[in-house]
Amino acid sequence: MRTHVTPRIVAATAITIASALTLSACGGSSNSDAAAASISLQNCGRTVTMPGPAERGVTLNQGATESALSIGAQDRMVGTAYLDDVVAPQWQAAYAQVPVLDEKSYPSREALLETKPDLVLASYSSAFGDKGVGSQESFDELGIATYVSPFGCKDKSKRPPVAWDSIATEITDYGTLFGHEAEAQSQAAQMRETLAGVEAAAPAKGRTIFWYDSKTTTPYVGGNAGGPQLIIDAVGGSNIFAGINGAWADGSWETVLKANPDVIVLADASWDTAEAKKEYLRNDPALKDLKAVRDNAFVVVPFSTTTPGPRLIEGASLVAGQLGGERA
Repeated sequence: MRTHVTPRIVAATAITIASALTLSACGGSSNSDAAAASISLQNCGRTVTMPGPAERGVTLNQGATESALSIGAQDRMVGTAYLDDVVAPQWQAAYAQVPVLDEKSYPSREALLETKPDLVLASYSSAFGDKGVGSQESFDELGIATYVSPFGCKDKSKRPPVAWDSIATEITDYGTLFGHEAEAQSQAAQMRETLAGVEAAAPAKGRTIFWYDSKTTTPYVGGNAGGPQLIIDAVGGSNIFAGINGAWADGSWETVLKANPDVIVLADASWDTAEAKKEYLRNDPALKDLKAVRDNAFVVVPFSTTTPGPRLIEGASLVAGQLGGERA
């Protein structure tokens, strides 16, 4: 349920097979390169096992959908769900080839099972919660494999370090699960190539950043353990909420006023648009005097580019570009 700010596409970077293979060494997935080989990999403290690559995969969040599309797995997908904004232009043609079960929310369990999936993937553990499609254990009983983004593990102690290498691991996991290992390795290598350019430019060096995700009474902000922090680090900035543990969390307007940030990054989503947040900041008696608000120092990024996955590097490039840095 999220609106779209059309992102400029991160320029493709030429990569070699050698660099891709070097990159994939960061991954924690394992299986042989034969399509028919059995699969066994660790995910959020669980073991995902399959007799071979998925042939009927279903993705339950936009992040999971784009992770699959980024490696060309649309030929092995029978359903998608729950968009945050708009699928990236480079994957829209592939997305159009896959049935949409529910574009605005999680599908019903019945609708999901009607697709006869052999693998169900999600960006967040909530997909398998009370308001989702049923517990992972219930899918185990049906012989259906499940996978949750390592950054979304329900047990936070099972989450990997917040790092670009961890994103590369997730991408290679998708390659393993769908039998598209080479494509996944290339995607991960391209991400690192683009990241190197963003880090070299470091357009936010010496600047403080307030990552404003949503809400007004209490701002929901980018903390120190997720996509927002990785992007802030990549562009060389300083997160005013780096003391908050977690990817996103409740912050406070008192902290924002005290920090008086140089830049405010606004996540654009249908459920809380960037424009709505700008209006709130500009009309609040205290917040309107913030330096970033007075200077119109706003950076806008689609929410889908702020979630760890193949589009996070696009988010980093968008932020860098709007701060005056070179786009990789």
